[in-house]
Amino acid sequence: MENKKFVALQIMYLLGLSLIFCLSLAITDGGMGILNPKAESEAEEENSGMQTYIVWVKKPVRRLFSESHEHLESWYKSFLPKSFTNSKEVMDQRMVYAYHHVATGFAAKLTAEEVKEMETKDGFISAHQDRILPLHTTHSPNFLGLYQDLGLWKGSNYGEGIIIGVLDTGITPGHPSFSDEGVGPPPAKWKGKCDFNGTFCNNKLIGARSFQGGKTTGAPPVDLEGHGTHTSSTAGGNFVKGANVFGMAKGTASGMAPYAHLAMYQVCSEQGCSESDIVAAMDTAIADGVDVLSLSLGGGSAPFYADGIAVGAFGAIQKGIFVSCSAGNEGPGYGSLSNEAPWILTVGASTIDRSIKATAKLGNGQEYDGESLFQDKNFSSNLLPLVYAGAYSNDSTALCDVGTLNGVEGKVVLCERGGGIGRIAKGEEVKRAGGAAMILMNEDTDGYSTLADAHVLPATHVSYAAGLSIKAYINSTSTPMATILFKGTVIGDQNAPAVTSFSSRGPSLASTGILKPDIIGPGVSILAAWPVSVDNGTESTATFNMVSGTSMSCPHLSGIAALLKSSHPDWSPAAIKSAIVTTADIVNLGGKPIIDETLAPADIFATGAGHVNPPKADDPGLIYDTKPTDYIPYLCGLNYTDDQIQIITQQTVKCSEVGVIPEAQLNYPSFSIIFQDLSQSQDYTRTVTNVGPANSTYNLDLKLPGKIAMSVSPSQLKFTEVGQTITYLAEFIPEDGAGKDAPFYQGYLRWFSDQHSVISPISVIFDTQQ
Repeated sequence: MENKKFVALQIMYLLGLSLIFCLSLAITDGGMGILNPKAESEAEEENSGMQTYIVWVKKPVRRLFSESHEHLESWYKSFLPKSFTNSKEVMDQRMVYAYHHVATGFAAKLTAEEVKEMETKDGFISAHQDRILPLHTTHSPNFLGLYQDLGLWKGSNYGEGIIIGVLDTGITPGHPSFSDEGVGPPPAKWKGKCDFNGTFCNNKLIGARSFQGGKTTGAPPVDLEGHGTHTSSTAGGNFVKGANVFGMAKGTASGMAPYAHLAMYQVCSEQGCSESDIVAAMDTAIADGVDVLSLSLGGGSAPFYADGIAVGAFGAIQKGIFVSCSAGNEGPGYGSLSNEAPWILTVGASTIDRSIKATAKLGNGQEYDGESLFQDKNFSSNLLPLVYAGAYSNDSTALCDVGTLNGVEGKVVLCERGGGIGRIAKGEEVKRAGGAAMILMNEDTDGYSTLADAHVLPATHVSYAAGLSIKAYINSTSTPMATILFKGTVIGDQNAPAVTSFSSRGPSLASTGILKPDIIGPGVSILAAWPVSVDNGTESTATFNMVSGTSMSCPHLSGIAALLKSSHPDWSPAAIKSAIVTTADIVNLGGKPIIDETLAPADIFATGAGHVNPPKADDPGLIYDTKPTDYIPYLCGLNYTDDQIQIITQQTVKCSEVGVIPEAQLNYPSFSIIFQDLSQSQDYTRTVTNVGPANSTYNLDLKLPGKIAMSVSPSQLKFTEVGQTITYLAEFIPEDGAGKDAPFYQGYLRWFSDQHSVISPISVIFDTQQ
């Protein structure tokens, strides 16, 4: 395991050190901590040395305890200090959560000394401090090939009968996106509850719960941040005609599964998302009967047994529940992923073909296209004085930090992106100082990735290259001039989809032998429901906003998974993932390779398998299926202890009896191969299941990964039945000079028939410096 972590770290140094960049919900460029100790504690707890700990224990012996909720809680309480187990009042204050479905364990307020005492008790496995995890923060259905009267939408009846559970900041009841027009009643299996009153919950919004530090006040999960409203409507919002922001991107807004049911589990606030709350919400969602879980949050890489989301997600897939998570907003550096477990669909962010164009026009006649959601129709096209505040001052002024600008009255101000200052906040500073408009230029690492924001003054967000040209123009003349031309909504960008700069990249640090991210989906300037009007121009409840982040791409995939589950109710979570991964697009609308923020072809650690294609995913031809028990020898191969694996699987495991497989041997729909010895070839098997026509023949097509030869046997797959499985062997053979010209290679293995193309991406990483 340590060697594999070294491999990923080596790539980070060879290809550029990881830049930690986080695009927050408030549309800032500031970072949020990852896997930090819980930030918000009561003053009394801090003074007494108490913290909230998540405690993992073994399952109780059946002859002593049944697995009822009451007996499990009694088992958990047996680990707590006797000093407060005899007092119900103290117990209620100290015990935060007792988990029942996703894990065997509990959360409690403890001192370090109490935890140390607990470690001596039989059945104890481990404990760690609660952590605060950050959030990862229309036209997109049509861009993805979803049309109202045909194809996957019609075939799945828009996700009817599927329940999507969203873990986020809450929701805005009464928003038209959560109308139940056309939505039937929830299925009989639904056991959840709604903490809003009866006028707000309906056949669309069927569940609403709040999880905040173990408090069970039943307070309604009202969304004060906007993030949860946005993600929920992206996954399963109903059709809303006339949606727009500032009059831009007009059209009918809807989620990916507009007739699916939604259940909100509030686990986040402006401070972030408590891991103990997240696990409790997943625990409850499973008991409630959700079909899909959507989590647009995460906390960086961690061993799966120490990652509450990974533990909770495994409990979910054991119940047949699909789990979709955001990859994170720490790109473009390598090894910057969150949510890496192979039983989770890990989603990166890409652009769509729509932009809200705003062009910077200079006094020399040059024009540079950018984006801005706020399009000031009254802004004059006449040239104004242009100033770069950073030319004669410090970095804070160049960044247009709060209170730094002077002497910019009536001028267009060039500001640099970054510095932990929100993009909109920079415009607010320009406006405060009397500036007429702002040109916001990217940092080098963001390249050509621009975003449409709801700015407070005329503005445009341009690329790093454009910013350098504008700086050069300013330095070339004593009277630089500029203006901004607003061109409105433009659809049809042939470079879409493209990977955006903030989208976190692989390889996975927790399990380098599994290719992550799995997929990319729309995550840039996504229009969806919002609690309040951002333009202050309407009293309507139909308020929308455009937000960017992998937080936005995740619910796209969650909704698509709901459609697939509705269309194929017998498919497992792994089968749904396989269908999404093996049918992904690897070219853009122009038919060229998907590019990244540098305008160069994006590599496999940015795109994963490629960009989601929902209609193709509905008819994949073949699937790579995996049962929950198949992960156990894989986990043993990560050198986890038996107890650590029990945390994840909730069952007694003995690796000495189960056996061990390499990571790349898991029946995953992609390959991630690590070479430490170039004198030895490596071979792995995969088993595919026919979900297409009964009589089907698939032939082999290989795009070799660099200087790695391949042999696949058999080279043709012949099926005679639906549901029939065939196993093939893929051998990877290093050639002379392999690994000397690049730190990794990429390619693919494709099975194709007359009707289907099933692609498994391949990454090959070298770790030969022993």
